Amino acid sequence: MSHVQGDSGYRAPDAGSMLRPRRPSAMVGRIEEARDPRSALARLVGYLRPYRGGFILVLAMVAGYTLLGLAGPWLMGTAIDRHIIPGRAEGLAEVALAMLASYVLSNLLRALADRRMATISQNSLMLLRRDLFARLQILPISFFDRTPAGELMSRLTNDIDAINQVVSQNVTALLTSVLSLVGILTAMFLLDVQLTLAALAVIPVMILFTTFVARYTRRGFRDLQMHLGSMNGMMEEAITGRMTAEAFGRKDDVLEEFDRQNDAVFRSGVSANSYALLMMPVSNALGNVFIVVMAAFGSWLALRGQVTVGVIAAFVTYGRNFVLPLRQLANMYNSIQAALAGSERIFEIIDTAPEPGADGLGWTGEVAGDVEFKEVDFSYVPGTQILSGVSFRAEQGRTVALVGPTGAGKTTMTNLLTRFYQVDSGVISMDGRDIREMNLSCLRGSLALVLQDTFLFADTVMENIRFGRLDATDEECIEAARMAQADHFIRQLPRGYETDLSEGASNLSQGQRQLLSISRAILADPEVLVLDEATSSVDTRTERRIQKALTRLRAGRTSIVIAHRLATIRDADLVLVLDGGRIVERGTHASLLAAKGFYHSLYQIGVRGKNVKNSA
Repeated sequence: MSHVQGDSGYRAPDAGSMLRPRRPSAMVGRIEEARDPRSALARLVGYLRPYRGGFILVLAMVAGYTLLGLAGPWLMGTAIDRHIIPGRAEGLAEVALAMLASYVLSNLLRALADRRMATISQNSLMLLRRDLFARLQILPISFFDRTPAGELMSRLTNDIDAINQVVSQNVTALLTSVLSLVGILTAMFLLDVQLTLAALAVIPVMILFTTFVARYTRRGFRDLQMHLGSMNGMMEEAITGRMTAEAFGRKDDVLEEFDRQNDAVFRSGVSANSYALLMMPVSNALGNVFIVVMAAFGSWLALRGQVTVGVIAAFVTYGRNFVLPLRQLANMYNSIQAALAGSERIFEIIDTAPEPGADGLGWTGEVAGDVEFKEVDFSYVPGTQILSGVSFRAEQGRTVALVGPTGAGKTTMTNLLTRFYQVDSGVISMDGRDIREMNLSCLRGSLALVLQDTFLFADTVMENIRFGRLDATDEECIEAARMAQADHFIRQLPRGYETDLSEGASNLSQGQRQLLSISRAILADPEVLVLDEATSSVDTRTERRIQKALTRLRAGRTSIVIAHRLATIRDADLVLVLDGGRIVERGTHASLLAAKGFYHSLYQIGVRGKNVKNSA
């Protein structure tokens, strides 16, 4: 496993960002049409293929309960013509029992089909979620840089839910609706061709009105979801950036912006639901017209002796049942389109090229920890150079310090060493081997990072330490904590090592979080240690404790240390001074001070700042 101790990557929003109009995300709960619905449908069907035996059984049960449902009106017409009108009671009870049996068996088969389909759908969705989440684990860091976490969560939740609704509920409903329409039309033709043709004349009008309402309903809910996505994003920023808004006195502005977006949601919601609620009365009205036409025309035919009263009664019942599947199909259209569009967004992630080396191939073996950069160039965005011609060597067991102003490229160098990003040109080697030729797990397993922004999981203290090496025993975790000077404060927690940490470990101080991060780095026992501003956010007393722990951790290991407090890297074997992505000076702490160059200027600024702080 990797022993990299990463930060959360979170950047707090500024107050102004919450006040600017937000462009709704293209991924947040939108109801839209898929660009290639056939391809999306084919890939979704692929996730059902392992359960095709159960799916065929569902199809059989759907066909069975649909046919049984159609038998009821037919038997009712038979009872009217053969028993009720002639006044012949003999056999009427058998017909009534047959009707009862058909309806009971129909509902029983429906329940069994729905239960079976629910099992199939959840199994297939489990596979889809697994593939999506597994792909996220091997995507390059650059993918997450350009894709907000909220959009990824939308794909994992909203888009999966849209597919779940269609697969678990609408598949059987769609099959039932189609079979019902075909079955009803077949039964009607068998009963009387003239009445069926009259009924068919009304159907195009019904389809036209239903399609019209469905189209505007889809547009309305698409706009509603877009405004909801924008408002939810604004609320998320308002909550996470509340302290910033309070500090700048922008609370009223944030409320005003929320009211504006809330009003947009209100107006789009009224419009969308108005069209949606129109579907029911329109369908009922058209269904009543359908029945009136058949009843009137059927009565005229009955008066001429061309049809029986039982046939008319059966037709009226079939007509009433004919409207329901049409309405269901119209309502399902939106859900199906949302599911296909959502599946496209999911497959976009699944089809994204994984991180180079994530295939598990490459060199594996023992790593000593001799790190070397040779003429390394790198840019996050083409045309904007971050590192230019960086060359240095960190010999096994030695400590190399990286110093320089913010934005000089120090953290970028550690990102390249861990292969979070790939160099544009040049070579980074480990023990003389290009790290691009190494197995990714082998490379990262030899590294451990202790960062300024420590990320701890919402789990126990013990499990957060064990994250450095999952097969470690409790005793090994406790020993690592002792070496990191963390054991004392841990035992003072309510449940000691079994204390649950809150989200973001907010129930610990910054220094305590750093000590836990060092503890798990010690447990990982890496060959190469990277310390990125590990003490920049703590007080002097806590810094001394952390430095003591870091000194133990660095013993015998290759260490690359990034520090703004230059006094903390006095004992480094080599100090590299970066400015503008280039190494402008190199040497020991003492030699660089004696040279009175850029490093000396940085050191003097730090000393003056410390004196000002102490005098205050």
